[in-house]
Amino acid sequence: MTTLHSGPDSVYDVLGIGFGPANLALAIALHEHGAGAGPEAPFRAGFLERQPRFGWHRGMLIDDATMQVSFLKDLVTMRDPTSDFSFLCYLREHGRLADFLNQKTLFPLRVEFHDYFEWAAARVGRLVEYGAEVVAVRPVTEDGEVRWFDVVSRDPAAPDRRTVRRARALCVATGLEPRLPPGAVLSDLVWHTSELVPRVAELVRSGRPVRRAVVLGAGQSAAEAVDYLHRKLPDAEICSVFAKYGYTPADDSPFANRIFDPAAVDVFYGAPAEVKQSLFDYHRGTNYSVVDMELIESLSRTMYQERVQGRQRLRMLNVSRIREVETSDHDVRVTVEFLPTGERELLASDVLVHATGYRPQGIGDSLGEIAKLCLRDDEDTLRVGRDHRVQTAPGVTADVYLQGGTEHTHGLSSTLLSTTAVRAGEICASLLARHGVRAPRG
Repeated sequence: MTTLHSGPDSVYDVLGIGFGPANLALAIALHEHGAGAGPEAPFRAGFLERQPRFGWHRGMLIDDATMQVSFLKDLVTMRDPTSDFSFLCYLREHGRLADFLNQKTLFPLRVEFHDYFEWAAARVGRLVEYGAEVVAVRPVTEDGEVRWFDVVSRDPAAPDRRTVRRARALCVATGLEPRLPPGAVLSDLVWHTSELVPRVAELVRSGRPVRRAVVLGAGQSAAEAVDYLHRKLPDAEICSVFAKYGYTPADDSPFANRIFDPAAVDVFYGAPAEVKQSLFDYHRGTNYSVVDMELIESLSRTMYQERVQGRQRLRMLNVSRIREVETSDHDVRVTVEFLPTGERELLASDVLVHATGYRPQGIGDSLGEIAKLCLRDDEDTLRVGRDHRVQTAPGVTADVYLQGGTEHTHGLSSTLLSTTAVRAGEICASLLARHGVRAPRG
């Protein structure tokens, strides 16, 4: 069964696909400039999210884990410090502003920042429909021009039901998906860190004895998983496997962090391709395969204390790679090779956790045939304007905006929270300008 939610006389000015922090920030910016969900609104906006409610990396909401960016890089402050959607306004409304300030930190607990996101999402809830998984996007042509897109969604709870909405513009923010090693298959015994917290809770509830857990990876998520498993499974040996000699500290020094400034996006966007690549290579250490120094030192202290006490549960299998994985109904047999000598060790494990990061979802995964209307460069990467609008083929007047997946054009902050607020303001301004609406303040 198909329901048409918007006909030719009732068209969305923009439909957002996905409703994580990126499109949430855009929803707030549009809301603050008069956008509404109904056809009577001066600018009609809507957002579709396949999850039944707002959620952001729920599987890694470890109780004591903190954010790695300042609370001032919230959904609005870098765009408009006077907005009442800021993290500070959230704290004031929840009666914790003074208490937070007394902590003398820029980095809130991750669970608290997630609660802030939920608070903000609830305030613009009229703009979003949850349980709406986009399954197709189709061009709508009139007089030889692609003027609209028909967005087809379904409710995962009622997959036979389809809903079609028509829009003049799309903003795709479908986020990241787990990256796994070639041939890896997830199961009750083999996890990705994206599901760590609920998996551990389920394991503890089951009462199943755990002798050993193996974590593959050398980044922040890997180190957090090692620490979390070590605390939650007090009788288990926790083995961390990675190809480096040791965890690499994140470069969060003031000058290096300028790569995440809004102004750095302008510099990166206008740079030649070889300069973009060198900037990316120079500053990978600010975000990729690196770990907060405080966590590195904590894990090192734990290892040393265990050696002193004569019961070493935390093992670092460095300069090593996993070569084979064999799963059965009751365990995972992991073969680890020590790279300098080629020596191999077989680890009979109860759990294998892949802390192997994420990758942006391809635009084709969200847009289907619309992706064919988007122009690409000689490297087969999407051509994206400074306003985050994808360049499209001649005859396409409907717009596609991207939030994420634009590291090749807009730099390292493309998939991070650092410039989320500013980017939302830029997209909001572009949308309103292209539809003849006064550009937003700021």
